[in-house]
Amino acid sequence: MKGTDYVLLMPVDSPIEIFAWAADEENDDEEMLIDIDDDELDEVFSTARAVLAEQDLILHRTALTLTASGDLPDVTEDELITLDIESDSEPSYEQFQQLAAFFHEEQEYVVCSPLDPLLFFAQLDEKGQPQLVSLEELQTLLELEEFKELRSQLESQAQLFEDIDD
Repeated sequence: MKGTDYVLLMPVDSPIEIFAWAADEENDDEEMLIDIDDDELDEVFSTARAVLAEQDLILHRTALTLTASGDLPDVTEDELITLDIESDSEPSYEQFQQLAAFFHEEQEYVVCSPLDPLLFFAQLDEKGQPQLVSLEELQTLLELEEFKELRSQLESQAQLFEDIDD
């Protein structure tokens, strides 16, 4: 696109998210999962690592995301968590497999892996090395007709793979 080579990157190991349970501000009887910041992650990382180690998974801090090496257990309905991702446009949902739960200083946390692949968009530099694309550049690329066509093709291929799995 635009004379530049772009690539999609994904972690070698399984991506991991750690969420904290918090009271839902709109409904006192409900709880919701929230992202934790880097300081809180620093506090709970060793506990999360120990909990995953019980499942023969090794938690890693990689450059862009947490990952776990080892074989994730098969997904069961009981372990599925669906999150409503707030966005300006249409509703969006993301599904996660809950791998573990633990408490740290009276706060409950859950360790999850997204069911959809985690992809990073990068462009190749003059040496052929991938460089992550900034959010601003990605937004510009998303508006290009060439990108829209490519996205449509990828979504069609993804649907074929989903049909095969069913």
